[in-house]
Order: sequence, then structure tokens, then C-alpha cells
Amino acid sequence: MSAILEGTPDRRLVVVTGRAYPEQAQATAACLGSKLVDTTAYDFANGEMYVRFTEPVRGADAFVIQAHTDPINTWIMEQLLMVDALKRASARSITVVAPFLGYSRQDKKHQGREPITARLMFDLFHAAGADRIMTVDLHAPQEQGFFDGPVDHLTAMPVLLDYVRGSVPLAEATVVSPDAGRIRVSEQWAAKLGGLPLAFIHKTRDITRPNHAEAHGIIGDVEARDCIVVDDMIDTAGTICEAVRTLHDAGAKSVTLVATHGLLSGPAVERLKDCGAREIVLMDTVPVPQEKRLPNMTVLSVAPLLAAGIRSVFESGSVSTLLDGLPNDIRPRNIYA
Repeated sequence: MSAILEGTPDRRLVVVTGRAYPEQAQATAACLGSKLVDTTAYDFANGEMYVRFTEPVRGADAFVIQAHTDPINTWIMEQLLMVDALKRASARSITVVAPFLGYSRQDKKHQGREPITARLMFDLFHAAGADRIMTVDLHAPQEQGFFDGPVDHLTAMPVLLDYVRGSVPLAEATVVSPDAGRIRVSEQWAAKLGGLPLAFIHKTRDITRPNHAEAHGIIGDVEARDCIVVDDMIDTAGTICEAVRTLHDAGAKSVTLVATHGLLSGPAVERLKDCGAREIVLMDTVPVPQEKRLPNMTVLSVAPLLAAGIRSVFESGSVSTLLDGLPNDIRPRNIYA
């Protein structure tokens, strides 16, 4: 089902999704007052995929939502097929909505003879027929320059901030950057939480060993403080759990982990279970199944943020206004995933 939003009588919005995380797309469409376009999708015996939309999309502004989750290569390929199908069905515009953009960590060359896979991702979607990309909290914001077209770089900060204000004691809180690369974001968090003090963990990363980093010390005062560690993703959780231990060793009263992308690969859940964090706050940019959820884990829905971004693009509004918070008619939606 498509939707015609108020004030746009000559344009038609359609939202489609793949099979990676349909619940996320359904929640997003509900926030827009729409329904997903029915899609026929299946796999052939040799693993090839087939995609077809069951209603016309000619002249529509199409938004293709897909979570880049495990098996990540499968779902990226399915999204590329959906974009191609929309292009060949004469959609007016095609926006790829990837709440977590796969391969975004591979944004530069650390050693010779390496690919820059994040650039390749943008090139693939452009070649398939995408007019613009919408994503949430890229690993490096400058990756927007990899796409020859508009990139709507949403941030989960307003949603996460709203939750943290109501759940973390801020009177004696300190915002902690888990490494030097996240200092700018942590400064924004500290300012928006009323000018909280800032600290950061000095760590080094072995570029020859994936998901491995070593903490060397803390710059800033965390003793007897409620620490809020802000990161973009938690993958295997090794480095973030080491950060928690480093903060506790330095005398922190409590540690709250906040991250946009809860990938939770491999031993992540067991590590988080034993790390001693007061609370772990994530967004559902990728699905976080019940078997991976811990008693001290809170998963917030990214659907209202995606819906606000999609509506802003469709109505030719400003996406940057979402930095200050969600629109009043979308904000009260259910924030939990």
C-alpha cells in the first residue's frame, strides 16, 4: 500500500522492505501512516534471489528499507535487486534506507593492497539506480562524499539523549569517549546533557587483528562518577568491555554503555553479561533478538527516526532539523523495539 501525505497531492510515497528485518520497516511505515508494498521474494535452489513488487510503483517516490544484518552479504544483495526492480518499474525516485550501512568501517586504507569497501558500497547502490542514501550514524561522517548524490546522514543522538536523561543520574555524571575518534561526538553529548565533564580512554588498535584494541589509560576524572560511554557500535564487545573494566579500575561509580548499532557478534553477549555495566542502551538499526537481550539491556526503536527522515525527504524538508529532536507527532510513538 502506498501513501499520499498531506500537502503533496501530486506525489506518491511507497515504502518497501526486504526480508532481513521486516518488523523494523513495518514500524517505520506505521509512523508514516502507511503500509509496506507487498513484495514477492524467494531464493532459488542455487542461492540466487528473486524480487518482485505486487503493485505498480510508476512515478512513486520509493524508499527501500533493509537492515544490513547477518547474513549481511545476502541482505545487501537483496536490497540491490529491489533498487534495480524499482528503477525498471519507473519509480520517480529511489532512496536506499540502510539504518546500519554494511562495510562502513572499511572507509580507508590502513595497509597497501586493501580495498576501500565503504566506497564500493555507495558505488554499487548508485549503479543499481539509487538516487539517494539514508543511513544512521556512519562510522565516519565523511563517507557521505563517497556517493554521487544526496546522503541523508541521520543521527540517533536525540532519541538516545531523551532516554539517558530519564534513566541515568546526571548530577555526578561524566561522558566518556571510548577512543580519540569519538571525542567530537562525546563533546556534543556532554554539551546537550547540561555541560557534563568529559573524559576519554586512550587505546590503540592492531590493524592486523579485527575487533581488537587495547586500553592504556583514561584522560579525565572518572573517580566516583556515573560514566556514560558513547560509541557508534558494539560488535564483539571486546573493546567496550575493556573500557568498562578500565573505568571501574579507575574508581567509576557506575558505567552506562550507549551505542547506536548493536551488532552483538560472536562472544558479545557473554562479554557484556560479565562486564559490570549498569545498563546497555542500543538502537535496533539491526535486529536484536530476544536470546541476545540481557536484563540490563534496553533496545530503542529506530523507526520514528527513520519515519521522520523519510517524511522530511518526501516533503522536501530539512533533515538537519532532526538533530534537535523528532517532530511532535512522531516523537510520542513507542520508543522501544
